[in-house]
Amino acid sequence: MRRNHSALRVASRLGAVVALVGGLVGCSIFGGDSAAPKPADLGTNVPVLGVRQAWISKIGAVQGMPLVAHVQGAIVTLASADGVVAALDARTGGDLWRASLGEPLIVGVGGDGRWTAVVSRSNEVIVLEAGRELWRQRLPSQVYTAPLVAGARVFVLGADRSIAAFDAKTGHRLWSQSRPGEPLVLRHPGVLTAVGDTLVAGLSGRLIGMNPDNGIVRWEAPLASPRGTNDVERLVELVAPFSRVGSMVCARAFQVAVGCVDASQGAVMWVQKAGGSQGVHGNEEAIFGTEGNGTVVAWRRSDGVRLWSIDRLQYRKLTAPLVLGRSVVIGDDVGLVHLLSREDGAPLNRLQTDGSGIAAPPVVAADTLVVVTRNGNVYGYRPD
Repeated sequence: MRRNHSALRVASRLGAVVALVGGLVGCSIFGGDSAAPKPADLGTNVPVLGVRQAWISKIGAVQGMPLVAHVQGAIVTLASADGVVAALDARTGGDLWRASLGEPLIVGVGGDGRWTAVVSRSNEVIVLEAGRELWRQRLPSQVYTAPLVAGARVFVLGADRSIAAFDAKTGHRLWSQSRPGEPLVLRHPGVLTAVGDTLVAGLSGRLIGMNPDNGIVRWEAPLASPRGTNDVERLVELVAPFSRVGSMVCARAFQVAVGCVDASQGAVMWVQKAGGSQGVHGNEEAIFGTEGNGTVVAWRRSDGVRLWSIDRLQYRKLTAPLVLGRSVVIGDDVGLVHLLSREDGAPLNRLQTDGSGIAAPPVVAADTLVVVTRNGNVYGYRPD
């Protein structure tokens, strides 16, 4: 696989020239070449695992927006590119609240059940409480990672590899940290989470553990290092989603590797070569990911040994997976949702949405599988 140089975009920010690489166009087989391999026919769907559509809702078009569906208990919070933010009851699909911010958004959503945070295209972090806007703060750079809301604070990871912390109630800036990095960044959500009393962020090819009170670095754990002879080949970023079980955080380095880190001490547990551009998900036993060519792979969580891989979804643009019960759930760019066996990747069922493509990794809330399409339709599925 090669980096797709045609995917580069150039922007000027803070006096520097920064190229933004579209994270969903990581491999040349998806570059629009008429000679690109065609996906194999999937054949007739034989539903081994019964699933029914429980409801459908609408959020608004999300094309071109790195969408994250935030789950808190039975509530799924979503945002659209035109500035609508909505909290849905996953049991019914109905609105708990809905707000229109009056301007386009570049990324969403982060939250903790009380506060919800998104970022506008004009580089403002916007925080709401129960659908009511509380405050806005200007940011020094663009943002492609949903804010993290934790400990009554809002943490924002910028595309320039800066991290800022705000008081969730007032919007007061508490601290900010920045560090130099390679001149290229991905237009793709990165890693930002909390593990115990440590703020964990993906900066270039490293997981960084920070003191959330002041931004001081506690540890660094490298999963990948820049290599190559030019800026495109040297691009290394950690991409969302990630998998956390206890203190072990597992993540993907864009088109380079998958690895796991013990975030209690910043120790790298293992790293394996992998060529995907989407994040990973997992459980106590395994980590699952989709490669750039559509291969689906499972690694043993304890040591990174490959458990299985399947190629029946090759040459489809796949989302990151979701582990749900006995299945691994993956969306594709034609609106299909594939349910595969967690044990060996065998097909269990296939669901059809509106055909516009799945816009974000699937999530689960209140025993409901929730899927969002690029047209902004939100589907809720439950077992038969």
